[in-house]
Amino acid sequence: MTNDYIVKALAFGGQIRAYSALTTESVQEAQTRHYTWPTASAALGRTMTATVMMGAMLKGDQKLTVTVDGKGPIGKIIADADAKGNIRGYVSNPQTHFPLNDAGKLDVSRAVGSEGALTVVKDVGMKDYFSGSSELVSGELGDDFTYYFAKSEQVPSSVGLGVLVNPDNSIKAAGGFLIQVMPGAEDETVDKLEKAINQMTPVSKLIDQGLTPEEILFEILGEENVQLLENLPTRFDCNCGHEKFLTAIKGLGEAEIQDMIDKDHGAEVECHFCRNKYDFSEDELHGLIENSK
Repeated sequence: MTNDYIVKALAFGGQIRAYSALTTESVQEAQTRHYTWPTASAALGRTMTATVMMGAMLKGDQKLTVTVDGKGPIGKIIADADAKGNIRGYVSNPQTHFPLNDAGKLDVSRAVGSEGALTVVKDVGMKDYFSGSSELVSGELGDDFTYYFAKSEQVPSSVGLGVLVNPDNSIKAAGGFLIQVMPGAEDETVDKLEKAINQMTPVSKLIDQGLTPEEILFEILGEENVQLLENLPTRFDCNCGHEKFLTAIKGLGEAEIQDMIDKDHGAEVECHFCRNKYDFSEDELHGLIENSK
């Protein structure tokens, strides 16, 4: 049973759509599996938090993949989410860490870099994909997701992301919010929202204070203006498996499979997302070759 969840809400009579997430356990699971160092934990956790909130906008079996590549020391950050609250993610270089920045915070932008792009690929079913991309503006990730929505999806949005890391590398707290202005929203509502976001306490502090996702939305939008819709439990979950990797190996072709048999007398495959390992015997590999004939 997970304690992580996303709350979906409307505000100001449907003029604003809002999501807020608690992702501490999901980010901790990623930290444990990948042994990320603090700056990498913050970067991965922020990306996973934004991605799982974006997943909450999807329906049915739809899913999405977010790739952040800022050309920084951390390499690529990749996160997958679906409409059911499942999230997984990894970074190219999990043991990336820097001293705190001038503001006394983890220096995520230095690790991520800001020379590259944020790319989103949505699998909306029936072999139909939507792909959008925007250049990174800061590498802090909250700003970058905000810019992505404005540039690529033409939806005025505000994204706040926070991950707090304990001295022992464990995750103290993680979460965030995603607020979007709906078409036809009144200028007065937009002005109120902008003022509230500019004046709000940083989301990492709100999370540190133990505020729930609902309370974070109340803090930003005013409790009297918020209509809570539903809660969606969220968790780190990887859908990899022996059969999936067997199919992937089959796709390599007979020559490469035979090479595995000759050199290694089998194969071991590790999943990028969860680090689970799968072993394939010589007999299984011979079977793949036979079945392909």
